[in-house]
Amino acid sequence: MTRSLLFAIACLAAATWMPGAQAQQPSAGAKPPAAGYGQGAPPPEGAAPSEMVPWPVLLVTSVEVLRSTHGGGLDIVRARGVVTSSGWGAPHLVPITRGEPVDGILDLILQGVVPPSPAPLGPFVTFEALLPVATGHPYKGVRVRSSSNAITLKTIPGYTEGAIPKADCASCRGKYFVAKGATAPAGAAADSLVRETDLPWKLRIIRPTDGLPNYAFDPNRLTLVLSEDNRIVDAAWD
Repeated sequence: MTRSLLFAIACLAAATWMPGAQAQQPSAGAKPPAAGYGQGAPPPEGAAPSEMVPWPVLLVTSVEVLRSTHGGGLDIVRARGVVTSSGWGAPHLVPITRGEPVDGILDLILQGVVPPSPAPLGPFVTFEALLPVATGHPYKGVRVRSSSNAITLKTIPGYTEGAIPKADCASCRGKYFVAKGATAPAGAAADSLVRETDLPWKLRIIRPTDGLPNYAFDPNRLTLVLSEDNRIVDAAWD
């Protein structure tokens, strides 16, 4: 799925999802939504509209569907995940299901917008979005996807969750990088090592002799710059 398609359907998150509804672009001159934890959260501070790019979050951690029994009834999908920095904004759920699904599962992407610039290392940031689903929908479950995983809730209403990752690499700088299958430096303490097998993220390793054929931005990719003795001298989510 291309970024342009993701952007074209992202505005569906601002209104109640109706099966078979078509995406529409926001009107010219529309004001940014009011601040909030879910669909209405604003874009990253200081980001110009031309810089805002929708992107799936790093990881989905839980999916919940709440059911209202008043006023005709309404199901509300609540998805939580983590992102790589506080520069992310405008959390929203993007439906990729069209019409009635064969398996009865409503398929969504949890994403936000982020400026196209690297983010320094730090703890992961919790990210959350809500999506109302109109009464009478044909769904029996909900699947929410991120850039690296998916969580499926098979009962509506209901709740399910996955493990929250600990390997955020917030304290990686200055430590030795140990690639898969490699041996740690002799005498190095365990807490001075960063093992590739403990980093389940998309990695870009830049060694002293490596060139850079391109520097395309990816906020869910961890870049590690190594010294000649394999110490991590610089790192960022980019």
